[in-house]
Amino acid sequence: MTKLPSLFLVLTLVSVFVCGFGKRIPILSFDEGYSQLFGDDNLVLHRDGKAVHLSLNERTGSGFVSQDLYLHGYFSASIKLPADYTAGVVVAFYMSNGDMFEKNHDEIDFEFLGNIRGKDWRIQTNIYANGSTSVGREERYNLWFDPADDFHQYTILWTDSQIIFYIDNVPIREFKRTAAMGGDFPSKPMSLYATIWDGSDWATNGGKYRVNYKYAPYVAEFSDLILHGCAVDPIEFSSKKCDTTSQSLELSATITPSQRSKMDSFRRKHMTYSYCYDQTRYKVPPVECVINPREAERLKRFDPVTFGGRRHHGKRHHRSRASRSEADTI
Repeated sequence: MTKLPSLFLVLTLVSVFVCGFGKRIPILSFDEGYSQLFGDDNLVLHRDGKAVHLSLNERTGSGFVSQDLYLHGYFSASIKLPADYTAGVVVAFYMSNGDMFEKNHDEIDFEFLGNIRGKDWRIQTNIYANGSTSVGREERYNLWFDPADDFHQYTILWTDSQIIFYIDNVPIREFKRTAAMGGDFPSKPMSLYATIWDGSDWATNGGKYRVNYKYAPYVAEFSDLILHGCAVDPIEFSSKKCDTTSQSLELSATITPSQRSKMDSFRRKHMTYSYCYDQTRYKVPPVECVINPREAERLKRFDPVTFGGRRHHGKRHHRSRASRSEADTI
């Protein structure tokens, strides 16, 4: 990696309006901000580099990575997922520094988990910090739309004090830093990644349904790529302009009452798992968890063994997902 001559990459004139920033944020072409990570010709550029197709076939998956490291920022892409039978397929849009900090890496994840025909994609968010991979902070959700029908915007906003995940500018998860967490909050510079790969061992029903390459290639489409943040030197991990950028991000990270109402509605209707309520893993919720009684009650009804503390007896039966009539909108 090379040091940026200024805070931001050279940007295209194309831009999008981002709710909360009060301004337009430029969109990058692929060559301006990213490099191929793996996959050879399974990564294909379209629209003069404004769109990227990642494919998975019997030979390999594929992926790309930002050319620079960032300490905080707004990272976004419009993504259209593969259709039809996608069991075992994992599409990921995430930040990580695992290549530099093998034993104490940080990570902020969007993961899209494929499914059998007739069943919807599921989305998972996760956060690791300081190598705390044994303390996964997973949440899983159903969506109110089919992510294979059209493009939808997925965003990670990372500041010094909180992380917010958005879908189509609607916040779906807020993760706040607390003093009690100690070092368990992402605090080291990270790169942005996008990948598609074979997760047959775990992605769909714990590995029950695997990737079927009869339906390959599986193609995930990416566009509207945004890297808006504090780019840092890969050796010194410093940038003189980071303080100014971080202040701007903190101001933009305020969730408005309208956004919070939408977030509460999304979580009430679509969240199917949260580690904060998992009584089989944690007798006492982790220190950063803020327990919402309505979320707790809904998850307890959804899975009384995991979220209600009931003892497991015999074969476990899962409640089917909420009816589409309940989930049409947020």
